[in-house]
Formats: sequence, C-alpha cells, structure tokens
Amino acid sequence: MEEVEISSWVTLDAVKKKAEIHETVGNLQTGHSMSVFCQIEDDFLELVYSDSVANTLRRYDDKDEFEIGIRQRKEEDGDAPYDDDKEFDEKNFDDDDDDDEEEDYDSDEDEEEGEDT
Repeated sequence: MEEVEISSWVTLDAVKKKAEIHETVGNLQTGHSMSVFCQIEDDFLELVYSDSVANTLRRYDDKDEFEIGIRQRKEEDGDAPYDDDKEFDEKNFDDDDDDDEEEDYDSDEDEEEGEDT
C-alpha cells in the first residue's frame, strides 16, 4: 500500500469524480473522517477526508488488500453489518414514555397559566 498526503479536499473530490465508488465509510457530519473506497482502471484507492488530521490518498496493491482496508476502516469507525434476521421485541417500542412527557408538559402549562391570574 502506498500513501500520499493531500492538502485539499478539492483534490480528493477531483479524483473521486473520475472514479468508480465501491463504498463510503464514516461521516464528516458525525465524526472526524470519511473514507471513500474507489477504483480507477486497475488502481484501488482510498480517499481519506479528515477535519482533524491530514487528508490522504491510499493506493492498494490489489483487490484483496483493498477489501481488507474496507473491513479495517469499518471496524475503526464502529460500522457493524446490518442483521436482517434480527427480531425486535414490541416492548422496546412502547409509547407509554411519550404519554408521560405530554402529561408533564401539560402540567407545566397549567402552572404558568395559574401564575398570570
């Protein structure tokens, strides 16, 4: 794997525009970095956008190394695979909590109205 520091997101965007994107890991709105895994011809690349450290462009030697890089980045960012077979228990989605919040809100309004009169 080769790695080059890139000073500008504009440069990464230019590369990304010409590439076939395989996967994106991370999110700059919720975290400090985002990796875009892409391919240009026979080159497997990772474009690393960061708001806290240097941006980088990584070139992987082959597809196997590229896929290992994707898995590693997912582990680092806490990205867990989605389980289609998982069943959710109905009690986890109980609406009783919402009713309690509404009652508290109503009682606060009644107190405020009583103070004005």
